[in-house]
Amino acid sequence: MKKYIALILVTAFMVSCKSKAVAVQNSTGNPEVAKEDKKAIEKHYDNKLDFSTLYIKAAAKYVDEKQSQNVTAEIKIEKDKQILVSVRFLGITMAKALITPTTVSYYEKISSTYYEGDFTSLSKWLGTELDYNKVQNLLVGEALDDLRKGKYTQTIVENLFRLEDQKDTKLKKSFYLDADKYLLQKEEISQPSENRMLEISYADTKVFNQGILPTSIEINATQPKGKTNINLNYSTISFNEELSFPYSVPSGYKKVIIN
Repeated sequence: MKKYIALILVTAFMVSCKSKAVAVQNSTGNPEVAKEDKKAIEKHYDNKLDFSTLYIKAAAKYVDEKQSQNVTAEIKIEKDKQILVSVRFLGITMAKALITPTTVSYYEKISSTYYEGDFTSLSKWLGTELDYNKVQNLLVGEALDDLRKGKYTQTIVENLFRLEDQKDTKLKKSFYLDADKYLLQKEEISQPSENRMLEISYADTKVFNQGILPTSIEINATQPKGKTNINLNYSTISFNEELSFPYSVPSGYKKVIIN
């Protein structure tokens, strides 16, 4: 069942922490470079998509050490309000999720189960902190964390700005921005002591009137139980259409209880 949950939330092994006080610093202590760091962060948010609704159809592939699955995913977003994801195989809906800032609901056909709850219990079950903004940001190519509320050192790695937060030694985060438009290219989050690592990479951006959107997302996650790879390739994208968000659990499904 978890592979469908991973495809629905696209964040099943995400590791994150709460934002810190606003600050940016450079490892050399040079205030001029620190200003450039902050400028890079500000310019990243200049790319913020301006939309009310977003429709995406994508090819999705899930791979772990035991299995591989190719499906299609239909993603509907009403900005900052709700996300509806339908996962289909050969045209048949195998799983569906409705995500809002306060609730998470999904059902999965193989085991005929469903879940209704909030991010608190779901985060505890997955061993990671999730919230609505992180899911939405991941799907539209924004940094998982609000970079304006972090403290980072900056280096240049393969012609990318790397913003690295190492204040919390148990949790390491790095965000990579391109030097042209300051778009997010990659983010890495790891817990070395727990042998957990998440890498999210973006590619194939397209320019729309509403802004720039990546059309390819690759997620590689490592944890003690093994490795997981998820690929999303957007094939259809449209903005600001009137969308419906139908969601209802089929009769006879059993509720999943998460303690």
